Order: sequence, then C-alpha cells, then structure tokens
Amino acid sequence: MNNHFKLITFCQKIVNHRYFTVSIILLILVNAVLVGLETYPDLRKEYGSFFHLVDSILLWIFTFEILARFLATVPHRNFFKGGWNWFDLLIILASHLLTGGHFITVLRILRVLRVLRAISVIPSLRRLVDALMLTIPALGNILILMSIIFYIFAVLGTMLFHEVAPHYFENLQSSMLTLFQIVTLDSWGSGVMRPIMDSLPWAWIYFISFVLVGTFVIFNLFIGVIVNNVEKANELEEPPEEKLDKTEQQLVAVREELAEIKHYLKNLENEKNSAK
Repeated sequence: MNNHFKLITFCQKIVNHRYFTVSIILLILVNAVLVGLETYPDLRKEYGSFFHLVDSILLWIFTFEILARFLATVPHRNFFKGGWNWFDLLIILASHLLTGGHFITVLRILRVLRVLRAISVIPSLRRLVDALMLTIPALGNILILMSIIFYIFAVLGTMLFHEVAPHYFENLQSSMLTLFQIVTLDSWGSGVMRPIMDSLPWAWIYFISFVLVGTFVIFNLFIGVIVNNVEKANELEEPPEEKLDKTEQQLVAVREELAEIKHYLKNLENEKNSAK
C-alpha cells in the first residue's frame, strides 16, 4: 500500500510538472513530422528502419504518459470520465494491437491520428472542439432548414434549367450538387450563372436569391451558433477564481463610479451654498 502511494505521488509530480505538457506537445509534433516524411517514397525506402524505431519509441513514451496520467488520477476511475482520456487511450491501444505487417495501412492511419492528440493536450484547442460539440444540437436545426432550402431550389432549378443546362440541372441529384457548388461560391457566376443567362436573361434572379439565402443567411447562422458556444465553453472552462476576480473588478469599478458621483453632487451642493 505504501509503495502504491509512493507511485501515485511520483506520477502526480510528473504529470503536474510545468514541462510535462510542453514535452508531450513537442513529441506529438515530432510524430507529425515523422509521419509527413514517410509520405516521400525515397525517404521511406532509405530511412524506413529509422522511422520505425523512432515511431516505436514515441509509441511507448505516449503509453507511459497515459499510464502516468491514469495513476495520477485519484480515484483512478475518474480517469475514464474524461472523453479526451478515452480518445487518447483508444488511439494508443489500437497502435499496439495493430502493429504488424498485415495492418500496415491501418497502422499508418493511426500514426496520423496520433497527431490529433495535440487537441487533447492543448487546452485552447480542447475548448474549441468542446464548443463545436456543443453546437451539434443547434446545428441540427440549421441543417434541416438548409436541407429544405436546398430541396426547394433544386426542384425549381431542375424544372427551369434542365433543357438549357442539362449538365448542371439534369435531375434532382445533379441540381443538388450544382447548388452545393454555388453555396461554396466556387465559380458559380462565370461557370454556372452566366452561361445559362445567355439563353435565359432572367436566370440571375434564381441564382442571386439562392446565394443570398443559402450562403449569407445560413452560413451566418452557422457562425453565430459556433461563436456563441465557444464563449459558453470558455465560461465553463474558466476557473472559479478568475470568475471571482472579474466580479471583484466590476464591484471596484462600480464603487469608483459611485464615489465620483458623490464627489460631483457634493461640489454642486457646495456651489449652491456659496451662491446663497
């Protein structure tokens, strides 16, 4: 029991050390560079054994890192309450289990995914992803609205332009694909709208209407929801001490303003008394 307590204390010292997170981030960056270098066939052929050795060392370092974090968490079951801990654990376990020639493609993909661990290590990135996860329910409603708008304009486009531009509006699915191109503003004017306007000059009404509704309105709704949830995620991650500090700062500001008002009223009263 005493040895177990010493081990937990030792792991807590390592995990809470100020250079621990920085070191893990640097190792993840090294892993990212290594994966990038392996995409060059000549380098992989010449230094393949070296890359494999470095990758194995990094994998075991990440394994001991997760083990240290698990032991440093008291009670240990709280370690599994964090979604990011599960994310790290699954990637590292899969890398160990799929090591071998038969799974070389999957293993390379997992080595690329290991770079994603930077999200779980860097707090600001973690908050950003948490905020994106919070937006999913609200984005669902926006996606439904966007799907309705896409469907209406796709049906209208197929009915109006299938004879003039069959390669863009031949049927419903090709019209949907064309509208997706338009909503991303990818050559929608010169590539889609203007050739159709040569035959149907009034076609600009359809395209301008869709761009205004689909791009500017819907996309701004997306951005608004995401920004709102990023602010909420930052508030949730903000330590209680910082919240108290902000409240105290606001109280100090209010007191200063009240003192100024009192001083101003006192001066007015003195001026009135001196005038009498």
